[in-house]
Amino acid sequence: MDLGSILNSQPGSQTDGVTYGYIRVSTVTQHDDRQRLAMEDFGVTADRLFVDKQSGKNFARPAYMAMMAVLKPGDTVVVQSLDRLGRDYDEMIRQMDIISREKKATLVALDLPLLNTKEAYGNDLTRKLITNLFIQIFSYVAQMEREMNHRRTMEGLAAARVRGVKFGRRPMKRPEGYEAVRKRWERGELSEREAARLLKVSRPTFHKWVHE
Repeated sequence: MDLGSILNSQPGSQTDGVTYGYIRVSTVTQHDDRQRLAMEDFGVTADRLFVDKQSGKNFARPAYMAMMAVLKPGDTVVVQSLDRLGRDYDEMIRQMDIISREKKATLVALDLPLLNTKEAYGNDLTRKLITNLFIQIFSYVAQMEREMNHRRTMEGLAAARVRGVKFGRRPMKRPEGYEAVRKRWERGELSEREAARLLKVSRPTFHKWVHE
């Protein structure tokens, strides 16, 4: 029997704590039936389910926060998949760290049986090692995604510049009378502040204009 079969052959058999299920769908119109069935198959009772119906872009969700508030050492949090926790890699890594290190609880992702080391090994040290490995992998993936997005952005900007696209704010148009005021400033008749006041612009703007 392979490791996945071993892990899934004893659903919900944790004895040293409470097993909670967390379910999330992105909108109120989406159905959570599949997640509920997965929780039931694992052995999570209906009174220990926490359900949010909103985006996974952050963790400011009422059901998730309520679950975290009652989570104790030795408890288990079950999700159908890690993306049910959230969509933001950095924040998901932080939450995994809170669950495993701060709360000293176990995170079980049903589509990632290797993450459920509690049943497979019954060894806290091994469980922490595997959880930390998952956190490191997700950190690496998150960093790679950031670098890839940055590279794509830079390549897109470079291509746009080749096409003649200009970025940034458009230069502020010199007001009528600018040349006359500038000449008076050059002759020392006006200070930069006085010249800027006459043109109804800021002193740094006038300074920039005359030194371009």
